[in-house]
Amino acid sequence: MRDITLGQYYPGDSVLHLADPRAKIICSILYIAAVFMCKSALAFAVIIAATVVSIALSEIPLRIILRGMKSLLFIIIFTAFINLFLTTSGELVFQFYFIKIYSKGIINTIVMIFRITLLIAGSGVFLTYTTTPIALTDGLEQLLAPLGKLRFPVHEFSMMMTIALRFIPTLVEETDKIMNAQKARGADFGTGSLFSRAKALLPILIPLFIAAFRRADELAIAMECRCYHGGDGRTRMNVLHLRAPDFAIMAFCVLLCVAAALINIYIPVYTLIR
Repeated sequence: MRDITLGQYYPGDSVLHLADPRAKIICSILYIAAVFMCKSALAFAVIIAATVVSIALSEIPLRIILRGMKSLLFIIIFTAFINLFLTTSGELVFQFYFIKIYSKGIINTIVMIFRITLLIAGSGVFLTYTTTPIALTDGLEQLLAPLGKLRFPVHEFSMMMTIALRFIPTLVEETDKIMNAQKARGADFGTGSLFSRAKALLPILIPLFIAAFRRADELAIAMECRCYHGGDGRTRMNVLHLRAPDFAIMAFCVLLCVAAALINIYIPVYTLIR
């Protein structure tokens, strides 16, 4: 549970840390689009190289990023399992009774593992690891500001998304405390079959829900004590300004999308997806 770093901010003064949050949100969208546009090994190689450059620019230790992926290892394995055993196109590579593995299933498994890994690493570097929750709220609110003319609650939506993201590590910490308290009372979460261990986790849910509602109530009281009444008439201590490095980062991500699209069309080296 302590290995979950999703939603946590890693302090620093790197190029990405100092970048405008609006630019980083746009870069995250462009990066995700580039990852999903990859259809060949060469395109994936370009995306991997760009991800390595982004990690270097963020100055975040690689162990922090890998530790964040560890918490989502189950999703990666489950997705790989679905693609490997449920794909029935291509040549038959392996068969054991009713279990059949096809060449297309192997390729889809490799592609999905790369995509999920790159999405976790890239989106984390551009957003959660290098952007504080307050800056993320301000950036998202200003990007969605045109929707306010349609009476869309932009500020409330941005605040809700940021609070949800920020509470992930808080709930993980709360879960860890509850598990340690129950272990001190004789609970066993590490032995027995998979079903037994899953069943042993059920008593954690009730105190976790109670703790989550208590945290939400405390947060609401704290916001009311600070005279928070939504986004109407609110001012900002830090006014956002796009600078030359921000435009350079966005141009880099635009070129990444264009490169992925052009590689798929003109240089389809080892095409994986047809």
